[in-house]
Amino acid sequence: MVSIPGGTFTMGTDPSKIAAIAEAFNIKSHPDIIQAETPAHTVTIALFRMDKYEVTNEQFRTFLKKAPQWRAALVPKQFNNGNYLKDWSGIDFPKGKAKFPVVNVSWFAAVAYCQSVGKRLPTEAEWEFAARGGLENKIFPWGDEPVDNSRANYAGSKINGATTVGSYPANGYGLYDMAGNVWEFMADEWQPYPNGPQTDPIAGGDLFLGNSFLKITTRRVIRGGSWGGGPLNLRVTYRDSHPPDGARDFVGFRCAK
Repeated sequence: MVSIPGGTFTMGTDPSKIAAIAEAFNIKSHPDIIQAETPAHTVTIALFRMDKYEVTNEQFRTFLKKAPQWRAALVPKQFNNGNYLKDWSGIDFPKGKAKFPVVNVSWFAAVAYCQSVGKRLPTEAEWEFAARGGLENKIFPWGDEPVDNSRANYAGSKINGATTVGSYPANGYGLYDMAGNVWEFMADEWQPYPNGPQTDPIAGGDLFLGNSFLKITTRRVIRGGSWGGGPLNLRVTYRDSHPPDGARDFVGFRCAK
């Protein structure tokens, strides 16, 4: 894990910048997809730690050995949209993909995994603060330079799938794949941003302890973009949502503490 110092930063995007962003990223006909990252607001984050890499297949297999109830054959239907670990055979991940990020997992399984190693999912605010890598007012984790094949695994890379974690340069905090490769589940419920300042926020309440997370039915925040997304999705402010049972091949996670 990497230690993130914490601090106060401006989270999100000022509404006055939506039109310019839409033009810059050639989405002038759909500026509404940027609206969710407004308004910009001040957030104070305490010191925390975050995994350097997205959780891998080999790490998740270790979890399945300890917690067989999260194997595909045993997961209850309310936690499985039909895609859960569909690329696995029992507790065996696809050959040659030990160091690939685990995908086709639900938010529920992500929370359970993090708890099993004494960690938790990051909050959305923690994730954005960490993704910035200590930079201020920059578009991507590396700065303002455009996305290209040397910086991230995204649609323009034409790989059409996830790649080994850590295949691209880390950001200023030493975190890898904070843009591209796979979307990452957050702890937070999908909610609009507030208008005022916040301190260590988590939308939808504190779900870090016990089994209360198993009762969740609301959509969860995902961050970071993926191998199938465009440059717009790789921006540190971009946010989207996903159902908690939404196992897909472009969504994974990493843990925080």
